[in-house]
Amino acid sequence: MMVEDLNCLWTLLSILVHLVHVLRKAFMNVFSNSSFSHPPLSWKRRADMPVSASKKVRDVSMGLAKKDRNLTAPASASKEVVVEKVERFGGEELKEGECLSVAARKIRNRPMKLVIPQSGVVGSELGEVFGKEDEDLGRGMEVEGNGYWLVSRRGTRHRMEDGYVAITNIHEDSKQAVFGVLDGHGGRACVDFVSQKLGNNIIKALEEVKEDNEEDKLESAIKTAYLTTDREFLSQGVSSGTCVATILIKDGKLHVSNAGDCRVVMSKKGVADVLTSDHRPEREDERIRIENSGGYVSCYNGVWRVQDSLAISRAIGDVNMKKWIISEPETRIIQLNKDCEFLIMASDGLWDKVSNQEAVDVVRQRKNSMQACKDLVEISCSRGNRDDVTVMVVDLRKFRRQSGAWRDSGVVLTTGRTLAVVEEELFSPLFLFSSSCFFLLGSPLMRNEGSIYRFSGVA
Repeated sequence: MMVEDLNCLWTLLSILVHLVHVLRKAFMNVFSNSSFSHPPLSWKRRADMPVSASKKVRDVSMGLAKKDRNLTAPASASKEVVVEKVERFGGEELKEGECLSVAARKIRNRPMKLVIPQSGVVGSELGEVFGKEDEDLGRGMEVEGNGYWLVSRRGTRHRMEDGYVAITNIHEDSKQAVFGVLDGHGGRACVDFVSQKLGNNIIKALEEVKEDNEEDKLESAIKTAYLTTDREFLSQGVSSGTCVATILIKDGKLHVSNAGDCRVVMSKKGVADVLTSDHRPEREDERIRIENSGGYVSCYNGVWRVQDSLAISRAIGDVNMKKWIISEPETRIIQLNKDCEFLIMASDGLWDKVSNQEAVDVVRQRKNSMQACKDLVEISCSRGNRDDVTVMVVDLRKFRRQSGAWRDSGVVLTTGRTLAVVEEELFSPLFLFSSSCFFLLGSPLMRNEGSIYRFSGVA
């Protein structure tokens, strides 16, 4: 009797557990159906949905959502709001027949627009424009100044990293000027800083040189300006850097300096004369210097690099590699004469694709120097250049000192002999000055400057 009572009790418990399981399953099905009929739009109340009078409510079968699946529609299909006309929902266009829940899901998944402000470029204290914001630069810039022309074009990088320096009429002397071309890397910070500071530092260092004729002191002053600019930029803790080549025109002499692979080429009667030497790791003296400083030079895919990083061995900036990438420039001094025609200063974006002599030939063949700069940039880009390219042409005839007592006005003054003003293409006739009894003999005219000629006079 006892055993039968226990069996009956276990049977009742089993039935009760099974009943609870069935009720639980039915409850979950009911909850699932009710939640599906209203898509969860917790971020926006359903009352705010732009449902117009032209919209209708119709049944949407879940089985028709994906045609490639053989699913049967449930007995009670869910209902969703469907747009019959094109409307806007939170800035998203809803096409005819598209569900609001789908559009809402698109809006939720779209990330917010990220706006990155453009950083400005440091200007010059001397009034020259050293650059513009990237939005203004676009693909490049063109600059025409007193005796110089420049064209710069951005490569495939996101930002233009080239720059330039141009300071003329130093100390109100039209024959003194500082020009420079910069090729930055790691951002524009160093380029913008150097374009403003380096020219001023060169002028400031020259003011401390008492004897203008002491070339060693002038070279040391330029070196000091480079090192000072480098030290000032490194103090900011920014990791970018820039190659730079500069020229100082002073007292009829050309002081050419560079740190990196920006190059300066001069035309002497149409022949290219390279005035700088590229600072690259493959140079034997540069490699030895780097290795003696504890660094190493490696070659990968034909490109030599310092510490497997930079392809140049000298530059301003690069705080993380300052032990090997020094900013000390090499300087060369040239006496300007009538054979010196013009300079081509450019970043490696030009010189990697155009030879020195070809560049000189292009400039000499063009009547317009600005057009010559444009053509050189176009030639480089047409040959597959992907780097930024900057080309500056400087007319040296604008900065040559007149020999002897010549002046820009065209007045010829030779002590104890004669004073005359001559015009271009004038042949010397016989003149008689009764007051001084000076005779100007009919000797051939001797060309000195552009349109200025000099007589050979006899007292």
